[in-house]
Amino acid sequence: MNDDTLDEAAATDGTPTDSAPNGVALIGSAAPVAARRPDGASISVSVSNLVAGAAIAVLVVALALVSMGWFASRGDVADRDTAAADQQHAEQVATDYAVGASTVNFAEITTWLARLKSNAAPQLAGKYDGSGATLQEMLTPLKFTATATPITAKVLSSKDGVYSVTVFLTINSTNVQNPQGARAMVSYPVTVDKNLGWKITEAGSPDRTIPLK
Repeated sequence: MNDDTLDEAAATDGTPTDSAPNGVALIGSAAPVAARRPDGASISVSVSNLVAGAAIAVLVVALALVSMGWFASRGDVADRDTAAADQQHAEQVATDYAVGASTVNFAEITTWLARLKSNAAPQLAGKYDGSGATLQEMLTPLKFTATATPITAKVLSSKDGVYSVTVFLTINSTNVQNPQGARAMVSYPVTVDKNLGWKITEAGSPDRTIPLK
């Protein structure tokens, strides 16, 4: 058999030629990719299998990234919901305290003092100890009464679970000089501490009084 015949036989029986060394098929063909191990054994991998494997790997990475973004987004939403719920609770706690503290009857000083100390932190509650007699002496001659109705409340600032809240109230009051009564809108500053079980740590005097007709 001459050299030309040998070349043709090699081309037809799949034996690699110089254009495809070591039996490696051209990229893009359907034939397997072949290589030889150091011991001479042949390893053959289908190109289609390689492409499919790469596509699956890309899909897995893409799904992982999407999942990470989804869980992160859910975490952000949950954090916002928790913060909003805490703020609303602080406003309600402050409102309840402001209404109780602003509702006064000269004939029921003990009951009023109990409301001032209710849900107050120990340091704040202690300020009212022993003040009953003094308040009785002040309010009884005036025959002072007041009832409070909440309008709204707003958290002005918060840090590390401590909320500064302003509560807006309508106050209806009477005294010996004005038995018919007067009506006014006031703002009542209250500080609420979540870390102390939502206790009141500070409560200022009502201010920004606006007389109402």
